[in-house]
Amino acid sequence: MAETKYIFVTGGVASSLGKGVISSSIGKLLQARGYNVTIQKFDPYININPGTLNPNEHGECYVTIDGHEADLDLGHYERFLGVNMTKANNITTGRIYKRVIDRERRGEYHGKTIQVVPHITDEIKRNVKSLGTTSQFDFIITEIGGTVGDIESLPYMESVRQLKFELGRNALCVHLTYVPYLAAAGELKTKPTQHSVQKLQSLGIQPDVLVLRTEHELPEDLKKKTALFCNVDENAVFQSIDASTIYEVPVLLQNQSMDDIILRKFGINPGPKPTLGPWKEFLDLRAKATEEVHIGLVGKYDLQDAYKSIFEASSQAATYNNRKLKMHFINSENITKENVAEQLAGMNGIIIGPGAGQRGIEGKNIAANYTRVNNIPTFGICLGMQCMVVEFARNVLGLADANSREMNETTPNNVVDIMEEAKVHLSDTMRMGNFDCALIDGSKLKEIYGANCIQERHHHRYELNNKYKEQLEAAGLKCVGINPDTKLVEAVEVAEHPWYIGVQYYPQYNSTVLKPHPLFLSFIKAAIENN
Repeated sequence: MAETKYIFVTGGVASSLGKGVISSSIGKLLQARGYNVTIQKFDPYININPGTLNPNEHGECYVTIDGHEADLDLGHYERFLGVNMTKANNITTGRIYKRVIDRERRGEYHGKTIQVVPHITDEIKRNVKSLGTTSQFDFIITEIGGTVGDIESLPYMESVRQLKFELGRNALCVHLTYVPYLAAAGELKTKPTQHSVQKLQSLGIQPDVLVLRTEHELPEDLKKKTALFCNVDENAVFQSIDASTIYEVPVLLQNQSMDDIILRKFGINPGPKPTLGPWKEFLDLRAKATEEVHIGLVGKYDLQDAYKSIFEASSQAATYNNRKLKMHFINSENITKENVAEQLAGMNGIIIGPGAGQRGIEGKNIAANYTRVNNIPTFGICLGMQCMVVEFARNVLGLADANSREMNETTPNNVVDIMEEAKVHLSDTMRMGNFDCALIDGSKLKEIYGANCIQERHHHRYELNNKYKEQLEAAGLKCVGINPDTKLVEAVEVAEHPWYIGVQYYPQYNSTVLKPHPLFLSFIKAAIENN
């Protein structure tokens, strides 16, 4: 295509309707037709990024390959498209305002009064179109966070209005709303959708496509009524009904010819409908899986979205192992030496999750000890790996006071610490983004990856202290992944154990629907064998 096309995805009536999944699904359908697609998320909160937000409130902080802390929806984008996102794919109000204020302080506005319109909206528009200027993408999908009518979303809506006017036929708006079902009356109600669209229209934006989120099948006459009252073509009203998995959504939308309609609205002849062969094969495998594999996730955040990527990577791996995943959250604050057997009972495998801070840390250490001693497949991720190291140092090396400097600043045996070797790579003491990891010959880790060197994403400050590396290895905790530049330890394993591997990085970020991560595939396989 000669010109990049822009699709704006907005939401109304209620939050948490799944704009990220709809955006990802549209992207997948267009990608399947051979187009280059990317997706960006605009978040209306004032934070610069979600790095300081509580995962119990916001969900997981996703990390891109270039080390940007981003919204968890970018995980959906990557899992659906199999394309890496970057800092440019997630913008917050905080970043927008900071850029404008910084420019003002440098005198770049030549003494003008800085206002929301045009200065903030111009910066938003610049970010929307910046990916398009690279000429890499045929379609850029922009998801606007929040709900139509929110005060904090108004600058974004004004920017969308302007862009739709400026871009003409190269831009369209997809509006996602909710159609509630009143059980007492036995009726589906479209009035909330009508009001949501009216609010959008009052902001100067006419939606081109409507997606109606629903728990019940929508009759054709209801969709026609919605189209009439919302000034939308009848064939451009689609339902997004509850599905057993979010990965069914692209197929459900394709069955309604959504990608055909979108392309026609851009003046493009759709051509033959793609088969989505590998995607449907994944769904078939998932549907046929009846036996369950039970995985315990030991962590301290009760919100499922706090570990979203771990859940999705585990679910994908379970599907390719012909199993149905049953993930059980086990709050590490509740684990003691006395009850650990009861807490972990019935689990085929244990994931010791990432996190920060002292809360629940001893429960993770106790869990790591129990699974190591009892030969339960165990996967430690980031802080989870550090807990494996601390536990091993205490109970095998006999260093009873071993600890991470994060948990005890005065510990005499700081087996986990901020390492000087890492500081050349640190910004604000944090190691983030992709780093190389050389895999040691003869290790289970190298066998799993089938490679000499890999790249994985990081998001942490603390490392295994190399001062203790020789002692740990001599006692049986092998350091099997090493950063070739800094010699920092990236992964550990116990060779004699059925499956006991800890990694400092976040492998879940590199797991997609069509390319599940080998570590999760191997871990789930080991968990199944432990059934």
